[in-house]
Formats: sequence, structure tokens, C-alpha cells
Amino acid sequence: MRKLLIVLIGFLVVSVFTSVEAATPKKWTFLIYLNGNNSLDEFTTDNIKSMEQVGSNDEVNVIVQWASLAKRKTVRLFIKKSTNPNKITSPVIERLGLVDMGKYTTLEDFIKWGVEHYPAEHYFIDVWNHGGGWHVAARNASPGFHPMDISWDDLSGNSITTEQLGQSMGYAARLMGHKVDLYGSDACLMGMAEVANEMSDSVSYYVGSQELEPGAGWPYAELLTGWEAIPNARADQVAKVLVDEYIKSYEGGSNGTDDATLSAYDLDKLAAFNHAFAELGATIQQLNGTDRARIREAAKHVQSFGSPDYADMLDFVDKLKALHLPIPADSFAHVEATANQLIIANADTPNYKHATGLSIWLPVDDYDGFISRSARYRNLQFNVNTHWLDALNTLLSQDA
Repeated sequence: MRKLLIVLIGFLVVSVFTSVEAATPKKWTFLIYLNGNNSLDEFTTDNIKSMEQVGSNDEVNVIVQWASLAKRKTVRLFIKKSTNPNKITSPVIERLGLVDMGKYTTLEDFIKWGVEHYPAEHYFIDVWNHGGGWHVAARNASPGFHPMDISWDDLSGNSITTEQLGQSMGYAARLMGHKVDLYGSDACLMGMAEVANEMSDSVSYYVGSQELEPGAGWPYAELLTGWEAIPNARADQVAKVLVDEYIKSYEGGSNGTDDATLSAYDLDKLAAFNHAFAELGATIQQLNGTDRARIREAAKHVQSFGSPDYADMLDFVDKLKALHLPIPADSFAHVEATANQLIIANADTPNYKHATGLSIWLPVDDYDGFISRSARYRNLQFNVNTHWLDALNTLLSQDA
């Protein structure tokens, strides 16, 4: 009975603490959708411990929905600073049991709960997991599992598509009454124009990696420390801190030494880039068969990431310029200028000197893949806004 009373008192203390925290709106709420229902589960504890090195503060709520493949359960945590190196000490706010982290509606439930319980002026949403850009890139998936895009759940076999991710950010913006201030994918291959366009109407700033991410992911302690050092931090400032600290962490920092890329985007500048890129695509369609063949050959040498058809956009433009095709110089300049306004931060380790910050789909060496994925691609917002599929269709044509 005595033990039961102690447990009950402890529960009430935690409940009162979290209720007080939730009742006081802060400048920011950082919502981390930590999907460990897959082969990355082993990294979840380390990432939470990294968060606990700094924890929530007077300006920022750090809230995690943590699913674990090993534990077969999901919990919601309010991250508090801790010096305990052996275990996670942040209070559990809710125990959800086993949930499907590969459903976009589960992400939306977490966002709704976070907005209602931890109101703030600004929100940063982070989806932590495997990623595959806009289409399947499933080399790390479990046998027989064919995931799409992001947040792979090995238990259910589900994952969140790029289109669904955009829908969820739209849902979040409606809940908040304004655009999501900052969204980030702590996942592989998500730094793509195709992904960014799906959320451009509902997110102000976006952070994603062009390349595969090392398993350790983002350096949360360094991110939170840098964030805390900026009074009344803006979303673009937080995004730039993340990009900078991420790369430093893989250049002999807290995550050792590994190859990495990370970029931040001002999505308000995406429409201008889309317009410029659409003009370039239209010009490519006017070229003759000989020039298109030269482009196809040059495109094979563009910096790619993870999947050979994920190409660095500005490196592709550089390769086009080097061919001296009948494309107006202004067309290249317009793409470059608008891209440089869109990409507000870009950093990479030395092996990626041609990684300039934004990837596009460029399947010049995979015609079968182009055909099989075209129907879906046609409805992606990037294609709706740029007609890039038409340009690709012409580019890949062997006709004169």
C-alpha cells in the first residue's frame, strides 16, 4: 500500500508539472515524430539522450512521440534536461501502446495533440525515420517490405508518401492558424524539389538532406544549444543553426566523421524558382535529337544521391551550360538566381563538392523507371508547377 501511494504521488507530481508546462504558451513548440518501428530503432535512445542534454526551456517545448520496434510501444515525452547518461528520464505524458507510425493520420494525431497541449507562437515539426525522396529507395527496408518516401513502419508495412506528408502539413497549418514555421525531415534523400513543392502552401521553411543520412541523424544537443542562444529565434535562424551544426557533427564532432549533406529552404521563394525551371524545361523541349542526346550523356555525370535518378539541380544546370547548347544564358541565370534565393543554407562534407542544395528527378539512365513512375509524378505539385515530366519525356525520346 505504501509503495502504491508513493507511485500515485509521483504520478500526480508529473501530471501537475506537465499541466503547468502545457498551460503556458511559449515562443516555440518542437514536435519530433520519432519512428523507431524499423531498423533505426537502435538510434532512438541516443537521439532522445542528446535532446535531454539541453531539454525544454522557457521559450521552447521539446515534445517527442517515440515508437520503438524492440519495445513494441509508443509514448509521448516532454523532454527535460538530464545529466543521467544511462537512461531516459524525461516524463512520459501519454502511453499509446502500439501505433502505426507509417500512417499520415498518426502523424496528424500527434500534431493535433501537440498543438492543443503545448500551444506556442511558432512550431517546428520534425519527422525522424528512413526516407526515400519522392519515390521508393528501399535498400534498408525489411525483406518483403516496399516503403514509400518517409516514416517506414516495419510492423504495419506502411509509410507516409510525399503527397500525404504535404497533406499533413496542410492539416497542421489549419490547426495552427498559420503556416508551419519550420518542417524538417531527419531522414534520407528528402532534400528534393518534389518534396518541397508538396508542402509549399503550408510550410514557411523546410530542412532536408539530399543524400543518405548517417544513422545518428541530427545532433539534437547542438541544435537546441544553438537555438537557445538566439533570443526570440526566427524559423530561418533555427534552420541555419541546424544545417551548420549537422555538418560540424560529422566533421569530427559529436557524430564522428561521415559523409553528409543538409539544406534549408525558404518556401516562399519556391514559386519563383518553379517558374524559372519551367522556362528551362520548355527550352529543353525545343532542342533537336542530337542536343538531347548530348544532355542525356552529360546528365549521367551529374552529382547524384542514394538513387541514381536523384540529381543535384544546379550541378545539372552547370553541365548544361558546359555543352553550349542553343539555350539563352538568361534562362540559366534565372534558374540560378531563384535557386539561390530558395536555398537559404547548404552544407556538406568534402566528398560532396557538387552538392548545391536541391535535388530533382532525372532518370536519364532508367527509362523503365521513368515509364513506371510517370503516372504518379504527373500529379506531384512540382510537375504541376513546372511541367518537368513533359521535358523529361522529350529529353528521353530517341527521336530526332
